[in-house]
Amino acid sequence: QVTVVESGGGLVQPGGSLRLSCVASGGTFSRYNMGWFRQAPGKEREFVAAISWSRGTAFADSVRGRFTISRDNAKSTVYLQMNSLKPEDTAVYYCAADPAPVLIRSAWYESDRWDYWGQGTQVTVSS
Repeated sequence: QVTVVESGGGLVQPGGSLRLSCVASGGTFSRYNMGWFRQAPGKEREFVAAISWSRGTAFADSVRGRFTISRDNAKSTVYLQMNSLKPEDTAVYYCAADPAPVLIRSAWYESDRWDYWGQGTQVTVSS
């Protein structure tokens, strides 16, 4: 059984930065594809970023150039560094794991393709 736990959310002013962490356990983390999604009130969950076991990355157009994703296999952790934050980045951020891995890159963007999820961490961007 794979367990996913996010941390690092909070309140930040527009233009500020925040780093989210996600620890995934229950198997060989170095073989996992990992993803970040977010869901704002009244909206559907949307793709933010993903990183493959081989460190390939993908980003949503709305965050490209502002967010980066990285992983530390020794710590079984994936990070989402968020810079130049905007009020529209306010959402609950979820981490997802594909431990097999089975997802090809084109499937990363679909939330229903990921099998394991964390509980979410709130990010609020407001002055």
